[in-house]
Amino acid sequence: METSAVGGTIVTPARKRRKFPGTALTWLAVTPFAVWAVARVGGLERGSLPTQIMTATPYAAAGSLIPLLIAAVGRKRAATAVALLATTALGFAVLPRALGTAEATAGRPLKVMTINMLFGRADIQTIMKLVREFDPDVLSTQELTPGAVADLDAAGLKELMPHRVLQDEWSAGGSGLYSKHPVQPLWDLMPPVGHQMPAALISLPGGKPIEFIDAHPFPPLGDQVSDWNEALAAFPSASADRVRILAGDFNASLDHAAMRGLLARGYKDAADQVGAGLIPTWPANKRVPPIITIDHVLVDERAGVREVSVHDVPGTDHRAVLAELTVP
Repeated sequence: METSAVGGTIVTPARKRRKFPGTALTWLAVTPFAVWAVARVGGLERGSLPTQIMTATPYAAAGSLIPLLIAAVGRKRAATAVALLATTALGFAVLPRALGTAEATAGRPLKVMTINMLFGRADIQTIMKLVREFDPDVLSTQELTPGAVADLDAAGLKELMPHRVLQDEWSAGGSGLYSKHPVQPLWDLMPPVGHQMPAALISLPGGKPIEFIDAHPFPPLGDQVSDWNEALAAFPSASADRVRILAGDFNASLDHAAMRGLLARGYKDAADQVGAGLIPTWPANKRVPPIITIDHVLVDERAGVREVSVHDVPGTDHRAVLAELTVP
């Protein structure tokens, strides 16, 4: 305020400071992401709903930047520190999947393709186009029905991949392995938990056979979450005597503790190795685009990964995954 020479008083209005969210609102924004980070790092998800929600961790990692910005701009030091820790933890959990850590590994080339056929409804011609284009050594199928088996053979798969171990069913439970090379069924490798999960010894040219398991645990819905956990725990650990590959619809992402527990027993995720680990595979061919990654090719830590690609197949709610590997 100052006095005018002419008379009267000139009043200068005080500048209004921008109001940022108060402490309570800031913590309200920060806390859910902090809890999520603790659950993800500690593998604390329990029960069906938390297990399903955990697949959204990549989106939570990106979203955690918002409360961090709110806390920092509002100069809430404690909240900023907690938000920064949450963002860092979630970032370290997610970002390596987009960066890749693969190193060149010598060995025999091996191409693996996996597709969930949604009760056998996946478009046969698209599958055959992928088979002819990429020439996989092994094709792992889930939700394989007797009708789909007949349609695939009629379309030419019988000539291209004549060796197979099939457990097809008129339901979501059917599965089947197709191979260019001779196979020997391993009926006792997987216990009867989850959908049908056939296993086989595949004789690749120029070296020792490899073991292959067609993976398809139950989804962690409702009471089935216990069966899901049991199935992931039932997969055999990697063996020093033989290279083993697991490929299929795991109904699990790398953000699930049960899946990380399986990887810790001697495996690595092929897509994760080449920076393709965040490409979503489900749900495909819907009004919304695919949002989560639950179809995987897990390989022995001694195997190399050259490339992983994901492909749309009409008629099914899963995308096909193709992995180009090298095995000792």
